[in-house]
Amino acid sequence: MSDLGDEGTKPGSGANRLRQLEARASARRRAAIVAILLGFGACLAAVVGWALLQPRTHRHRAIKVNVTAGSEAQALESAGIIRSALAFDLYTRWHGDKSKFRPGRYTLSPTMSTAQIIRQLRLGPGHSPDDIIHLVVPEGFTLRQIAARLEKEGVTDGTAFLQLALNPSLGLKWTYDFPKPDGPLEGYLYPDTYDFFPNTPPEKVLDAMLLNFSRRFIRPYQHQIGARGMSVHSIVTIASLIEREARTNEDRARIAGVLENRLKKGMKLEIDATVLYALGHHKQRVYFKDLLVDSPYNTYRHTGLPPGPIASPGALSLQAALSPEKNDFFYYVARPNGSHYFTHTAKEHEAAIRQARSERAAVSRAEEPPGGK
Repeated sequence: MSDLGDEGTKPGSGANRLRQLEARASARRRAAIVAILLGFGACLAAVVGWALLQPRTHRHRAIKVNVTAGSEAQALESAGIIRSALAFDLYTRWHGDKSKFRPGRYTLSPTMSTAQIIRQLRLGPGHSPDDIIHLVVPEGFTLRQIAARLEKEGVTDGTAFLQLALNPSLGLKWTYDFPKPDGPLEGYLYPDTYDFFPNTPPEKVLDAMLLNFSRRFIRPYQHQIGARGMSVHSIVTIASLIEREARTNEDRARIAGVLENRLKKGMKLEIDATVLYALGHHKQRVYFKDLLVDSPYNTYRHTGLPPGPIASPGALSLQAALSPEKNDFFYYVARPNGSHYFTHTAKEHEAAIRQARSERAAVSRAEEPPGGK
């Protein structure tokens, strides 16, 4: 008999085979465990990362923070706006946002999401909702007063704004849809409350006010404007005179009627407010020497309307200019309480002036402290 057998039947070969199989199985188990641990770790990291990128609080608080290039995350964490500088930095690097951030002083809140913060940092300073400036333009303000307020509130460059408003034909294209005045835009900047971001370009501020004038007056009153039988410029000019003269709403339409009566008769309007506009400053009283100012806006020297508006008229003055009261008054004089005496003749007007002066003197005496000044 032959004692040759195949290799698989040699003594001990089965045990080696078994050990190899067990080693391979063990390696696979270890690999599976490592994979599970790595997967669990990745999930845990994702959950932790997600948590660290959530808004820090649900209570809004506007926080000013200076952001410099390369240290945005650290600045945000130090200011209490984000939870983790590391998580924010890794996230923005991964998504390619970090290189697009713009340095500057921001107004942010710990209630903002990561996406909202990233958007603000990409837009640049001054674009946060908390940065919005609520600008009030009162009735009766002039272009110069509006420009000064814009500058003071940080909305735009007041000098550049005034230059554009005084010279609207500098080549810029405006979007308003009403007849463009030949000269300055005095009177066409509608008195209202506006929302602007800081450092808004002056042309955008001006355009917003002109569009508001169109939206609040030109479009709603287009039929009345057409029926009035005069240009938009004349209507706005009359409205500005009413705005500067009237102190009570009841007197606006009546003053408009007086102006119309004087214009039809060819009388000078003789309005103190136009003299003050010609002088370039406001004061409590107009003196005789002031009436001599050489200006087309001086209605004591020139017949008819001045070249243009002298202020921004509000809604009630614009409405009064569209619908003046039908009356036969040619004169009026202001009383201390803000109302006016209206009269028909020059003689009646002189008497009304004396009465108004007497009333002002009585008010002054009543306001004088005991013992005199």
